[in-house]
Amino acid sequence: MALGALSLKGRALRHLARREHSRAELERKLVARAEDTPEASAAEQVRAVLDDLAARGLLSDVRAAESVLAVAGRRLGSRRIAWALQAKGLAPGLVEDALAKARATEFERAWALWQRRYGAAPADRAGQARQSRFLAGRGFDGDVIRRVLRRAGGRMDGD
Repeated sequence: MALGALSLKGRALRHLARREHSRAELERKLVARAEDTPEASAAEQVRAVLDDLAARGLLSDVRAAESVLAVAGRRLGSRRIAWALQAKGLAPGLVEDALAKARATEFERAWALWQRRYGAAPADRAGQARQSRFLAGRGFDGDVIRRVLRRAGGRMDGD
């Protein structure tokens, strides 16, 4: 490997040591640092480094998706999780699999988040709207928000 490739590998390992990255995400970061050489273009050098890391089990899109679920899953709804997964450049099938896992526990996560933040039913419509906006801003769907507020004892409009 050329000196530039070793440097790219070192950069990739530093990124991976901090947190899981998807292949596309790491490629974006490394291409900006790679330099064309007479032997190979910057993109080819980066692909070779990423192929090596993936072959060694150090780079995995599946682990990157699981990492997003583990970190963001406690405080975000499926809409925001979907955005985070797509921003990592993960394959659509992998995003859908991860979202299916997130949706299975969406109500419980929304309820736990609501309890930590509020813990009491809204006193009026303004409070209800505030609590609804909070959960919606975290990416939870409207039906989940209605169920949370209904369980909390707050009356939802249209009920």
